[in-house]
Parts: sequence; structure tokens; C-alpha cells
Amino acid sequence: MKILLSNDDGFRAPGLVALYEALKTIAEVDVVAPEHNNSAKSNALTVSSPLYVHRADNGFRYVTGTPADCVHIALTGMLGYRPDLVVSGINNGANMGDDTIYSGTVGAAMEGYLFGIPSIAFSQVQRGWGHIEGAAQTARELVLQMQAQKLLHVAAHEAPWLLNVNIPNLPLEQLKPMKICRLGRRHAAEQVITQVDPRGETMYWIGSAGAAKDEAEGTDFFATAQGHVSVTPLKVDLTDHDGLRYWAQTAARLV
Repeated sequence: MKILLSNDDGFRAPGLVALYEALKTIAEVDVVAPEHNNSAKSNALTVSSPLYVHRADNGFRYVTGTPADCVHIALTGMLGYRPDLVVSGINNGANMGDDTIYSGTVGAAMEGYLFGIPSIAFSQVQRGWGHIEGAAQTARELVLQMQAQKLLHVAAHEAPWLLNVNIPNLPLEQLKPMKICRLGRRHAAEQVITQVDPRGETMYWIGSAGAAKDEAEGTDFFATAQGHVSVTPLKVDLTDHDGLRYWAQTAARLV
């Protein structure tokens, strides 16, 4: 099994290192990760400036770009082979509900999915890397299960899959079984924070993510709050299928 591993917290992040250590016991793992923290970069690609790749002292390759950049250049020539799986994480904090729209962790995994490769994004629910080794072992076990079920060998004509996984910050023995969940929803983000810099210019800092709005049973918020590992299958289709007929009728009236 060959795995491409990336993240959005940077190539020295404890979550990435722990996940690499866990996965290297079951697969050949190539790490291509951002040089610096790239949280909330979503699927952004760098197209207006060149990207540089360097080799770190721990053997990881790091890129002067976004998480999606890392996976993109790895799959379009840098690796020289097609991995069986793209893995992203482990992120320092949850990627549940609306977070998935902004998440660089999910963006890296989604880039692998867009190239037709099965992909998984892993995150811990709370920030701070508490019980990160247990989270890494949980990720390892899920990958092994995917391999045992022969879900990693996706032919060119078959649809790949994309999973978003959130792991509570608990000791491994206290984690409850995985639950398949839908994404919950968050309230709108908190107010922007303004400050004045030493030159008298106003600075704006994006506010914190909103609290959970839809955390009903069946959501990722509910499952992780109960101590379960949440697993949400994602797809990339922004079409409003339910609204197609309405908009077709509206467009006909506009002509």
C-alpha cells in the first residue's frame, strides 16, 4: 500500500508526525506538506507564483504553498507514481459541519479525491494535540479496514470516495466505535475583531467559528460529543439539484 500524506498545520505539526509514525508500519508513506500553517485555505491553489519543494531533516518534503498545492503537485509529477490512498491530518481541531467548506485539511484530501484517488481527512475535535497517539492509532485502524475491504483499489472508471473523520481527544481505550454521520451546521461566525496597528491603520481579524447550530442525533457534532469517532462521506457536487426545475422555469420567463 502506498499513501500520500499531507496536512494544513505544517510539516512539523505533531498531528502529521504522529500519523506518519502510525501509517509507516502498514504502508509506504510519502509526506508532502505545507511549509507553514495553512488553516482555512480550503481548496486554494497557487497559480500566480512558483512553488518550491524542500526536504526537511526528518525526510518530509514541504512546499511553499497550500495543502491542495501539496497534493496537486505530488500527483501531477513529483511523486512519479499513483498512490493507493491520500490521507490528510491529523488536524489540530475539529472539521465538522460548515468547517469542511473552509478546511485546508479537507481541501488536501479533496484534491486527491478530484484526481480519482480514495482520500481521508482526519481531525481531532479539540485543539492542543491531547491524546494524539490514540488518534493516530484510530486512523491507522480505519486505513487497515479500508484495505481489508478492498476499498483502496479504485479503477480508473470507478468513482473514488472521500471521508471526513473527527476523533475525540480521549485515550484510545475510551474512544467509542465509529459512527457514520451527516454534517451538522454551525451558527454564523463571531464578529470580526478590529485593532489599530502602530502606524494607525485598522487591522481586521476573522472571528471564531460559530457554535454548533444543528447538533442533533445523526450529526458529527452529536457523535463526537458522545465519544464516538465520526465518519462522514463527502462528495463534490455544488449543483442545487432540487432547484433545477425552479430555475429552468424562472429562466424561461426571463427570455
